Amino acid sequence: MTEARTLHAEQQRLVERAAATRGDFVIWDVGLGAAANAVAVLEAFAGFAGAAPVRLHSFEVTTAPLAFAVENAEDLGYLAPHRAAVVRLLETGHSLDGAIDWHLHLGDFRELLSTAPAPHAIIFDPYSPRSNPELWTLEHFTHLFAALDPQRGCLWSNYTRSTAVRVTLLLAGFHVGLGAATGEKNQTTLASNTLELLAAPLDRAWLERVRRSTASAPLRAGELPAPISDADWQRLQAHPQFAR
Repeated sequence: MTEARTLHAEQQRLVERAAATRGDFVIWDVGLGAAANAVAVLEAFAGFAGAAPVRLHSFEVTTAPLAFAVENAEDLGYLAPHRAAVVRLLETGHSLDGAIDWHLHLGDFRELLSTAPAPHAIIFDPYSPRSNPELWTLEHFTHLFAALDPQRGCLWSNYTRSTAVRVTLLLAGFHVGLGAATGEKNQTTLASNTLELLAAPLDRAWLERVRRSTASAPLRAGELPAPISDADWQRLQAHPQFAR
């Protein structure tokens, strides 16, 4: 819960940004799991009095972890205050909890992008590139970037600090910056479709690390870690983020 609050809810400035947004504020929760990130959102918006609803869309391939968490809600603690809302979500795919209008999308996230409105925030928490590679490829991130509304600033947060993941996000079209420290990691990663949402965007000095790395190639299906190719290096250098 500490990571969920710090890395996602607080770092994304969800409440502040929602209060400044006209109309619905949309959050995608990718990798619902046992709902720690979703609960961090519910907590953040407790007592929120915005003019428009906050719509939380959670994506997951299985409800097994969440069902287990519901059965053990009292022992787990964090879920207990929201147990009724979670039970409704599991039973109907939709739930209301205070200011949050919560929807569950069950299935492959890659196939469900069009089932939810374009987000203002993406809490990206599937398993790692090693154990769940299909959600970390250049093809997928390009598809994800295309699903965003160019007129709607969106901020993406994740625990990774991988150079290869950051290169992949950049080549997919995102701007990428440093995220807050969490646990044993001294930094994480934020990405956005607009540079203005990043407090600490990666700079040209970071490009030298990419060039030196033996595992900086963008993540593509079926390819092993490798140095970045000349063609991808040229594309990376030409990214608008590094043209300043």
